[in-house]
Amino acid sequence: MPLIPFRASRNRTTMVCAVAFYAICIWFTAWQEPLLEQRCFVLALMLCVFGVAFFLFVRLAFALALSGGLFLLLRAITVLKQEYLESPLMPADFVYYVRSSLFETLRRYPNLYSVGICVGIAVPVVLWLAWYCDRRRLATLRALPQTLLRLGGIALCASAFWVCLLPSGPFAKVHERGTWEKMSDDADLTNFFVNLRDSSVHIPAMASDEAAERDWQATASDPATGTVDPGQYPDIVQVLEESTFDPAPFTHCTVPECNLDMFKSDARTRGTGAMRVHTFGGGTWVSEFAALTGMPQDIFGPGGMYAPYVLAPHVRDSLPRQLQRLGYLTVAIYPTNGVFLNGRDAYKGYGVDHFYGAAELGLDDWDETDAQMFAAAKRVYDKLKKPGQPVFIMILTINQHGPHDDPMSTLPKQFQNLLQGLPSLAALNFDTYLQRLHDSDAAMKGLEHDFLDRAQPTVLVHFGDHQPSFDDQMRQLPRTMPPALVPYQDYLTYYMIKSNVQGALLPTYPMLDIAHLPGMVLKAAGLPMDPYFSALTSLRERCNGLYADCADKDLVRSYYAWIFNHLHVYQ
Repeated sequence: MPLIPFRASRNRTTMVCAVAFYAICIWFTAWQEPLLEQRCFVLALMLCVFGVAFFLFVRLAFALALSGGLFLLLRAITVLKQEYLESPLMPADFVYYVRSSLFETLRRYPNLYSVGICVGIAVPVVLWLAWYCDRRRLATLRALPQTLLRLGGIALCASAFWVCLLPSGPFAKVHERGTWEKMSDDADLTNFFVNLRDSSVHIPAMASDEAAERDWQATASDPATGTVDPGQYPDIVQVLEESTFDPAPFTHCTVPECNLDMFKSDARTRGTGAMRVHTFGGGTWVSEFAALTGMPQDIFGPGGMYAPYVLAPHVRDSLPRQLQRLGYLTVAIYPTNGVFLNGRDAYKGYGVDHFYGAAELGLDDWDETDAQMFAAAKRVYDKLKKPGQPVFIMILTINQHGPHDDPMSTLPKQFQNLLQGLPSLAALNFDTYLQRLHDSDAAMKGLEHDFLDRAQPTVLVHFGDHQPSFDDQMRQLPRTMPPALVPYQDYLTYYMIKSNVQGALLPTYPMLDIAHLPGMVLKAAGLPMDPYFSALTSLRERCNGLYADCADKDLVRSYYAWIFNHLHVYQ
């Protein structure tokens, strides 16, 4: 039947408006990505979604409005989250925020209510108009051919979408960037879709339950924690020194400024040595995860790099949780906004009672020195400390965060052109690092004075994080170390455990995996261990300080079966 003139005119107007709207959506979504390959990547995904929508609803204008609108809405959400929460949109947000913190987030940012209301009204109206004014396509085909064509079209477009997301597919280049780049640059939509694959989490390969029982049953006894007065337990102060490593092993670092007291043992030292981390150049959040939960993030697959989002909500045992069971008050001191990289919610998942971000501390996020962070931690400690209740306080510093390429003229004279024989860019980065490191060393002396030069029993722990990239120069810098550690040289930092009470020295290892740090802290404090930390301690002893790198792979697989299937430390 021929279309009446008014309806034909309405259909043409609808199509013109739909095409214009789709073009606008492309401009505000795909074309806002910084690189051409990223723009093409997002555009290809938009076209795939349009194809699925068309073959599903067989209305051309509606498919354009729906697919373009979805990407525009996604872009708007990424901008709002970055604006209000200072962190990129992650696929896990649609599960995690809706389930646990959506209403709390809206409560803190009331302006989001008005945006939500506008979206809730405008989207249904626009889609209804596109549907009502559009006409059904393929109507001249019989039912069976039409059904086959629609199903084939949907399958083809969905398959093309899936191929675009393959790391080895036509857009492999957009997948090749590091995790920190994917979580911090301006390619918001590219990062979101790349993370659809990167955020996949899986439990590592495990042995049988019978093997787990055989290997780990001896660690299953749960100590009677209620028989000891918590007031007898020591306070624990733990510091994660972001981007910090001992510079002494580097070949060109021969000047006195390369030897700092914070890396040296003294009468209070209970344990120290080289520590193996699981990230390089960025990713402090995974070091936080390992140091608090006793699990390296990479055993969970690619998604482990997004631990604050996808792993933290599922943690059922951790160092803070064990300390809570022993009567401790657990506190976190953070150098950025508490919502950055889901920090506040992640620490809640780890078992922290009180979280203090930069705003609560009265500090400028990202700009704090170690001395400022330690002074803020002491203020919080003095406010929260109660007689008879021990305190665990976790402090994250950011003084060493890159870049380290400020103009040489901005450094104090003592640190200008300090290291000789290095390429100019590497020398600049290293000199800047050493200058900041000396500030951290002085601040650590102050922290030791505040918490160790007193009668209150205290364990002080500080450890490094990933090595900084030094503008991609770090991996090329020569260093001297035992041959067995050379394969791990880009993943080595340090740990230092001190106490102001007498106690046996902690065991030493050629290299301690960061996942074993919680067990070492409990041991240094003389605290009871639940079955999980008893098993973790046994793994450390049987694997000589290693974790997944342990030579006995069957033992590691039975350990995974024990902690995941029997103890349910992650669910």
